[in-house]
Amino acid sequence: MDAPDSPGPSDSPGPTGPTGSTDTDGMLAEQLLRLTRRLHRIQSRQLEPIDITPAQFRLLRTVASYDAAPRMADLARRLDVVPRAVTTLVDALEASGRVRRAPDPDSRRVVRVEITDEGRATLRSLRSARRAAAEEILAPLTADQREVLGGLLSALVDGMPERRC
Repeated sequence: MDAPDSPGPSDSPGPTGPTGSTDTDGMLAEQLLRLTRRLHRIQSRQLEPIDITPAQFRLLRTVASYDAAPRMADLARRLDVVPRAVTTLVDALEASGRVRRAPDPDSRRVVRVEITDEGRATLRSLRSARRAAAEEILAPLTADQREVLGGLLSALVDGMPERRC
């Protein structure tokens, strides 16, 4: 039996890096990356029958979050991507009838993006798919564990620089 004050495997401080963090931080980062990849795979599988990519879903959700139809430049800024990426996503969503381009009433050079009824219906389906993906990934956790995880994730997100999406 170990002495009460001898460190066990989980108590070991481990080697520290240049910032004083332990190997635990590296292991946590790896676990978060693995979880993110797993969530992405599950979500992609859920989105496949709806015929939309995760990037298109993000753009559609962002367009819907505006009170008035946003400009393409607004979307690029909000999504933190280059304008060309927004153009490609809008092209695909417009081809599927989920958004439409509309001229800006104040400037002929500006194009706005409007969500269509089909886009709103798709968002409702996507929200259900997202919930199903979350339920699948969180299935091993009890309600108490989910609450603790939510608090920890909030602490991480709240500690990050502000992002709108």
